[in-house]
Amino acid sequence: MEGPARGCLAGLVSWKLGGGLISTILVFIVVYALLGHVHC
Repeated sequence: MEGPARGCLAGLVSWKLGGGLISTILVFIVVYALLGHVHC
């Protein structure tokens, strides 16, 4: 998955799962990296 959809989806997931500032950033980085490996 590439483009703005990847960033938006990673942002949405990190906003829902992140409890604080640091955890939200860490979740965003992990999800963004994982979405980079998915080829839809």
